[in-house]
Amino acid sequence: MSKISIQNNSQGYQLFLDDAGTQRHLPALWIRAQTFDPEQRDLVTRQRLFNPHQLPTNLSLQSAQWQGDDLLLGFSDGYTGIFKVADLLDRVSLTEDMPSQIPWKADVNPPKFSWPEIVKDEKVFFQALEKFIQYGFLILTDTPTNRDSIVDIANQFGYIRDTNFGPYFEVYSRPDSNDLAYRPVAIGPHTDNPYRTPTPGIQILQCLQNETSGGDSTLVDSLSVAETVRSQDPEGFKLLCTVPVRFEFQDPTTFLVNISPMIEVDGNGKMLGVLYSPRLDDIGLMSEHDTQRFHQARQEMGRLFDDPAYEIRFRLLSGEAMMFDNNRVLHGRTEFNPQEGHRQLQGCYIDRDAPRSHYRVLARKLAAK
Repeated sequence: MSKISIQNNSQGYQLFLDDAGTQRHLPALWIRAQTFDPEQRDLVTRQRLFNPHQLPTNLSLQSAQWQGDDLLLGFSDGYTGIFKVADLLDRVSLTEDMPSQIPWKADVNPPKFSWPEIVKDEKVFFQALEKFIQYGFLILTDTPTNRDSIVDIANQFGYIRDTNFGPYFEVYSRPDSNDLAYRPVAIGPHTDNPYRTPTPGIQILQCLQNETSGGDSTLVDSLSVAETVRSQDPEGFKLLCTVPVRFEFQDPTTFLVNISPMIEVDGNGKMLGVLYSPRLDDIGLMSEHDTQRFHQARQEMGRLFDDPAYEIRFRLLSGEAMMFDNNRVLHGRTEFNPQEGHRQLQGCYIDRDAPRSHYRVLARKLAAK
């Protein structure tokens, strides 16, 4: 169990974090910024009332003593206040307070939830949010198929992101449409709208009607694929994380461009997702060697995206919807014949942050009961 200790030596007063046999120094600048003194921080908004960026670089602890389970600390800028150990321990590591992501392949058991149960029971809603954060997708059953019913689904999980396609869009076969999604052709695994900044975080696709024998939905977890690429070709993975790629969309009223690497990682090297759409991407001019080396890495990643070992394939029925993290889970569709009957889906986008916010709020609420 982690704990904090006080030392007073030739360096003056110092705090140390003792964790699993290792000891780490807690810098005075870091400690000072963590105060929850109501004169230093608004306790309703939890926003600071002072600017920690203006603290002296050589800030130091001038005094430190225990007051029960709390610490009374004095700093060289003249501030003295009470610090709760739990608050300090909570902030030692930067974390989103989210369930860990679970990479998956074709043998995954798709998380499936009844829409009426999600609406009426917040515990079920919490479970659905948890599975979505872990696996990056959900299948919803028993959804209403009225016009605009997808709006209610989107509003349950977040806030609709309006685009040039509208607040939501109808997916059915239309000749001369401005996107291949509206044609009956097969579509390989891809990220939707990689030409936007930011790329839509979450997509919801709801089936209203499907009278054709084709048009099966496909999903692939980019986390699982990318980890395979990283383990087999670390240099190629690094190229996919650093080489800029240009994604473009044009029609008579819209011209969108986004330039970004194909794999997005955070400051710790943790993979956040991918931008992958072979129909839309272009690379800049590089040397022959660099072009071939990047192509080799991109080609292998694309091969794995098409590998049945990584793909789940299923038929979305009327009243069913799938919600997936567009930055993590690639989606596609098999070919269908519109002469067999009508196939119509509705789709919309919401941002990634709202389901995470709902999860944290419900976790706090359910834990308090």
